[in-house]
Amino acid sequence: MPHNDPYSLATIRIKNLRLRTFIGIKEDEIQNRQDVVVNAVIRYAANRAVQFNRIEEALNYRTITKKLISHVEEGRFALLERLTKELLEIIMEQEQVLAAEVEVDKPHALRFSDSVSVTLGAKREVSEKQTQ
Repeated sequence: MPHNDPYSLATIRIKNLRLRTFIGIKEDEIQNRQDVVVNAVIRYAANRAVQFNRIEEALNYRTITKKLISHVEEGRFALLERLTKELLEIIMEQEQVLAAEVEVDKPHALRFSDSVSVTLGAKREVSEKQTQ
């Protein structure tokens, strides 16, 4: 199946993953877990998954999500930027991933605001191996 197949580029969206972690720099933030909401968009070449209809050929979003959950719940973070970067790195560790974007919301971080969020993205050069 050629790499220019219009069905080969898949987008996986992990929506509103609600977790609790230590996030912030104030004393109460350091001592008490807070809610964070993670959204991720992952793009990968899915031509082999489409062609063969086999889970082994697909990107395993369940495994990625478990890693994200574990990292958030077991970690301590001063800044949203750092947490977001680390989650993006976990996703980009997967060879199949061509591009990803992660947004982390901290609900009620500001008075009169639903949340504050940080978004970071990354992409890699496409190799011939990834598109076959």
